[in-house]
Amino acid sequence: MRFLFFVLLTCWSWSASAAQLLIPMDQVQKNHLKAYGIAYWCLERELEVNWLLNYRGGSFSMAHTVTLEQECRIRGVSFEVIPDVRYQGIVAQISDPEVNMDLVKLEKAPKIAVYSPKTKQPWDDAVTLALTYAEIPYEVIFDDEVMDGKLPLYDWLHLHHEDFTGQFGRFYASFKDAPWYQAEVRENNETAGRYGFSKVSQLKLAVVHRIRDFVTGGGFLFAMCSATDTYDIALSAEGVDICESMYDGDPVDPQAQQKLDFNKTFAFQQFKLTRNPFEYEYSDIDATQSRGFVTEQNDLFSLFEFSAKWDPVPTMLCQNHTQVIKGFMGQTTAFRKETVKSNVLIMGESKALGEARYIHGENGKGTWTFYGGHDPEDYQHMVGEPPTDLNLHPNSPGYRLILNNILFPAAKKKKQKT
Repeated sequence: MRFLFFVLLTCWSWSASAAQLLIPMDQVQKNHLKAYGIAYWCLERELEVNWLLNYRGGSFSMAHTVTLEQECRIRGVSFEVIPDVRYQGIVAQISDPEVNMDLVKLEKAPKIAVYSPKTKQPWDDAVTLALTYAEIPYEVIFDDEVMDGKLPLYDWLHLHHEDFTGQFGRFYASFKDAPWYQAEVRENNETAGRYGFSKVSQLKLAVVHRIRDFVTGGGFLFAMCSATDTYDIALSAEGVDICESMYDGDPVDPQAQQKLDFNKTFAFQQFKLTRNPFEYEYSDIDATQSRGFVTEQNDLFSLFEFSAKWDPVPTMLCQNHTQVIKGFMGQTTAFRKETVKSNVLIMGESKALGEARYIHGENGKGTWTFYGGHDPEDYQHMVGEPPTDLNLHPNSPGYRLILNNILFPAAKKKKQKT
C-alpha cells in the first residue's frame, strides 16, 4: 500500500496541471545562469520548454510540477507559478504581430562537446565554467577524438583558448621554459606523429577541416578568444607555411601573406598576418593592441535588437536582461570590423571603436558563433590566475550570451520568413 501511495504521489508530482511555471529572465531573476540549467534539466527529461523571446529578458516556461518547483528552489532559481488562463494571455501578447516577441519551443537536450587538452593548462575556460555552474553536462574531446571521427556524435562544439595555426599560442617569448608549455609542445608533436603529420600545424589544419565538415553537416560551433581568429587563419593558410622555425623547425614562407585564401574562411577577410614570431598576436583581426584609450571602466559593447518573429536565430543568441555588456580582454579581444566579411551577422559591437565583439554565420546546414574575449567576468585574465567563481556572478550578462548558444541547438527549427 505504501508503495502504491508513493507511485501515485510521484505520478501526481509530474503530471501536468492547469498552471505553468515561468522562469523570468529580467532583473528579478536571482540566478540567470542556473536558470539555463533548469531549462536543460527539463529537456533531459523530455519535458516541453518554451523560450519566450524578448519577454522579460527571454524567459522560460514549462508545465508546472511539484518536482520542477523543488528543483528551482534547490538551485536558487526564481520562478512564478502562473494559472493557465493568465499564461494564455501572455502567449497572446507575444503572438501580437505588432510586438517584438516570439515563442520558440525547445525540443531536445543538445549533446555538448568542449575541445580542450586533457592535461591541465594554466588558464580556465569560460564555457566550461558556465556549463559546470549551470549544471549542464558536457564531454571533453581533443585532437584524437576529432581525428577519429567522433564529432558527429555531438550537436554542439565549443573551442576556446586554442591556436589552430600550430604556433602554440605564440607563448614562446614568455613561457618557452615553463613546464606546461614544454609539455604542450611535446604532446602536440606526439599526436601529430601518430596521425602521420610532420608538423603540428598540419595536424591542426586537419582538425580544422573536420570541424568545418561538422558545421557543414549541421553542427553548431561556438568559439571564443584565440580559437576564433586562429581557426580562420588556419583555413586561409592551407598549404602555406606561416610558422617560424621555433614552432615547426623551418622558416616561414616569405610569400605567406600573398598566398592566403580568404574564400576558405568562415568570418574574416583581408587580414594581415603578424610576422614577428615573438609577438603575442596572430594577425590584425584582433583589436587588442590597437584600442588606445580603452580601460576596464569604459570598455562596453552593445547587443543589436533583432526581430523575434522574422529573425529568431540572432534574437535567441542575444537574449539578455541588458543591451549593454561589459567588455573583457583575451588573446583575441575583439574583431576589427574591416576584417569581418560582409555576409557575417554582427550581433554585438562597440561602434565607437569600430569593433565587432559577437558575430554569427552559417556554413552549409550548420552555424557558427564567434565571441571575442576570454572571460566575461575577469577583465584581463592572466596565465596562472585562478578561475572565476561564478557564485559571485550569477546574473552575468556576458555569461548569458554563452548559455544562449548552448540552448540554441535545442530550438525547434522553423522556416525563416522571406
